[in-house]
Amino acid sequence: MGNPAGVRRDFEALEQRRMEAVRLLEKGYSQSEVARRVGAHRQSVSQWARQLEQGGRRALKKAGRAGRKPRLGREDLQRIEKGLKRGPQALGYETSLWTSWRVADLIEQECGVKYHPSQAWRILRQLGWSCQQPTGRALERDENTIQQWKRERAGRHQKKGQKRGPHHRLHRGERIE
Repeated sequence: MGNPAGVRRDFEALEQRRMEAVRLLEKGYSQSEVARRVGAHRQSVSQWARQLEQGGRRALKKAGRAGRKPRLGREDLQRIEKGLKRGPQALGYETSLWTSWRVADLIEQECGVKYHPSQAWRILRQLGWSCQQPTGRALERDENTIQQWKRERAGRHQKKGQKRGPHHRLHRGERIE
């Protein structure tokens, strides 16, 4: 089952649910009834009962974070962000465009942790960076000249609308005779 994508688990609420289950178990309710009342699977309640028996209430306290521990700490993320702000040319690349391969290379050089390029974008999102397409404009582009051209000449090159009579209609898929 689990949570929907992007929804974090509320560890406090999960611990409260386990403690409510313990209270009901201690009152003598069956595991099936406890599962119905707290909204959990019977197998989960069975596991909680076993943990309660073996380690007491402390065994059912908050489990902490879920999943694998991150390989990058807060300081690592700060070093990566500084490296991103310096740009890829600081790493010896010819262009100022970050690619997933270059970001993965930056992470490995700055932190000594190797990531696949597809995972490097996840770290960028975590830092608040987003993927953007370069505009592809020429370096020699002169905005003033372009604006002047648009004002002076662009109007002359536009198509003029065809004049149509007051009864002109467009029909699709049928022939008018």
